[in-house]
Amino acid sequence: MGAQWKAKGKELAANAKGKLFGRLAKDIMIAARNGADPASNSRLRLVVEQARKVSMPKETLDRAIKKGAGLTGEAVHFEHVIYEGFAPHRVPVMVECLTDNVNRTAPEMRVLFRKGQLGTSGSVSWDFDHVGMIEAEPAAKGADPETAAIEAGAQDFEPGEADEDGNASHTTVFLTDATDLDLVSRALPAHGFKVLSAKLGYKAKNPVSPGALSAGQLEEVESFLAAIDGNDDVQNVFAGLAG
Repeated sequence: MGAQWKAKGKELAANAKGKLFGRLAKDIMIAARNGADPASNSRLRLVVEQARKVSMPKETLDRAIKKGAGLTGEAVHFEHVIYEGFAPHRVPVMVECLTDNVNRTAPEMRVLFRKGQLGTSGSVSWDFDHVGMIEAEPAAKGADPETAAIEAGAQDFEPGEADEDGNASHTTVFLTDATDLDLVSRALPAHGFKVLSAKLGYKAKNPVSPGALSAGQLEEVESFLAAIDGNDDVQNVFAGLAG
């Protein structure tokens, strides 16, 4: 959670799944501005692989590529905007949006941040590192994440979060310099790992420990993050909460 907040609980996870295709379609359209062929567009290739992993319908995927590449005659105007501030109890938050109308998104963010604190540009980002985040799973028996991280050029790695039933995850999150995201993504399969997703994001330098919050306080933070994540213009929510 120090990297990217994800909805917990079956109902929240189901709602998040329902929004995922829309968010991926936006990412695909943005990436396809630099070309409709994933083979020659590394950013598009990574997003397309992620879309296929979550079973996005081929028709939806192809339409997003064509729309983003300008092959349908439709104009695509998305602006990338970052909002930063604090969730309740001073948990730092970075909110990444893709919007076609900042005049709509900005007041919506102000309302959502009323239960926390909306900051100015730079007020929270100094406490986050901008990094590449690659989620991968072992594709070969005995694949070692530490060895793979070193040989593929990753800066660090973290074990995946356990599921809601407490079962250990088999995934590993490899962290890279922002400029090395595609390079490391291409290298990992040769070291026994299958890449599930790859994106740029924000990792908190000094995440708040959940143990420092009461159960009620932690619930308030989760509720705040879920409300932010539920906004249609929000692509990613990065919270400075450890664990």
